[in-house]
Amino acid sequence: MRSGEISPEDAASALGRGEIRYVGEFAALDAGRASRKGVPEVVYAPGKTPQQTAEICAALLPENGAPGRVIVSGADESLEVFLRERLPEAPVVRRGRSLVVGTGEPHPSGGRVAALSAGTSDLPVLEEAVAVAREMGVEVRGFNDVGVAGVHRLARPLEEVRKFDPDCVLVAAGMEGALPTLVCALVDVPVIGLPTSTGYGLGGDGTAAILGMLQTCSPGLTVVNVDNGVGAGASAAMIANQAARFRERPGKDSLGLRKPSATAPRSSE
Repeated sequence: MRSGEISPEDAASALGRGEIRYVGEFAALDAGRASRKGVPEVVYAPGKTPQQTAEICAALLPENGAPGRVIVSGADESLEVFLRERLPEAPVVRRGRSLVVGTGEPHPSGGRVAALSAGTSDLPVLEEAVAVAREMGVEVRGFNDVGVAGVHRLARPLEEVRKFDPDCVLVAAGMEGALPTLVCALVDVPVIGLPTSTGYGLGGDGTAAILGMLQTCSPGLTVVNVDNGVGAGASAAMIANQAARFRERPGKDSLGLRKPSATAPRSSE
């Protein structure tokens, strides 16, 4: 910066990508993750005391009333009440198993994600994934309770999905986890399978769902761990945001190189 090779703004951005904020002796927060890779740091609540969670949220929220949000994953109702009391200036909104704490709205990225749930019981996990994706600037269109037990329910939502033209599709399913395979066979974009711990007896803890998805015969299906809404939402949003950047640079690939014309003759080498 001193030599004039980069601007002060670029220097501040570069420093921010590696910023660590320490909270007491129990947390070292990756405050630069959002600027470094586009994924916000998410506070995983289970295993933390409500006080620790509140202090971490306070450290991540902007000062002086500036807009900014924190996602708290795996938050129960008692933690929600506690955060409302301890952080009175920060609105708290429930999104399935997660909470979005803070003000303002993320800047739209242009990315598009469709989100489908097999059953209503899968919604808390899917809504957590949707919260993460929306926090990353993605537009999300949701379609719920369209599982294979009544497979005809999928017909109209699938038409809407195609009209929406998403960059990626998120599909949450428990039980035997069949819906992601079916959807993946009918769309031409990447599908993220999100197995949930919904089901009966043996395998009902999500084991049957994840194994069924991993054994899919539909190419293009990627699977995250059981109930991993955060990972599913982040992956879908990263795909969508990269696609949006590509649309902003027509004729070039992700490295900025000129794409060969679709009609140009291919080399035999």
